[in-house]
Amino acid sequence: MSANNDTISKTLIVTISLCVVCAVLVSAAAVGLKPLQLANKALDKKTNILAAANIDATGKDVNELFDSSVVARVLDMQTNSWADDIDPATYDEAKAVKDPEQAVKLTSDQDQAGIKKHARYKTLYMVKSGDVVETLILPIHGKGLWSTLYGFMALEGDLNTVVGLGFYSHAETPGLGGEVDNPRWKASWPGKKVFASNDASTAAIGLIKGKVDPANKAAAHQIDGLAGATLTANGVTNLVQFWLGENGYAPFLAKLRAGEV
Repeated sequence: MSANNDTISKTLIVTISLCVVCAVLVSAAAVGLKPLQLANKALDKKTNILAAANIDATGKDVNELFDSSVVARVLDMQTNSWADDIDPATYDEAKAVKDPEQAVKLTSDQDQAGIKKHARYKTLYMVKSGDVVETLILPIHGKGLWSTLYGFMALEGDLNTVVGLGFYSHAETPGLGGEVDNPRWKASWPGKKVFASNDASTAAIGLIKGKVDPANKAAAHQIDGLAGATLTANGVTNLVQFWLGENGYAPFLAKLRAGEV
């Protein structure tokens, strides 16, 4: 007489065994693919830094181009000086910001970007000619409508003229706030001035409603708005002004202009 294979216990054994096998396969795949995922993440970051700095990577090896064009250094935002004891190749800002000893908490009055806190140490990137900084690439982030936008903003050596801006991570609405990815909109940033001539501690640059009127005396600081995405547009203005303001990079930029770092 053949054994009855339709018992509850045997069904459970088969189900559990199948789950265990699937879990092992998924875990093995995740572990095996992690190095590739990390490499792709690093490559995407380098690509976005090069794009913000207006360095054309088309048809080129991004890693080689980045290594030959860009210098990375870690900034201590508490002292506004270089923290050369920290290796930018291994420093993990996402991990650091979760460490109370490395996180800078912001008051509600300070928190224009809606981020609550940021890491004390930030990795900055430079394109240099000898000892002269030709382009400074700054990491920036802040709240939009649905998400936190992460990106880079590049400035010319005068530390006032925009070279480029781009976001590499966000979840804003496609066709609305997601227009921050539109090349035509991003092309409106280069050449704009961050600071008013009489105040290099408060960023004057920001998005407006509609299109910029070149005849407007403030046009040098104005960026075309995002149609139908007022809250995302406000978020971009707020995060840029925060990071270029007194609670962001402005004190460091002042020291850099004065040749003190």
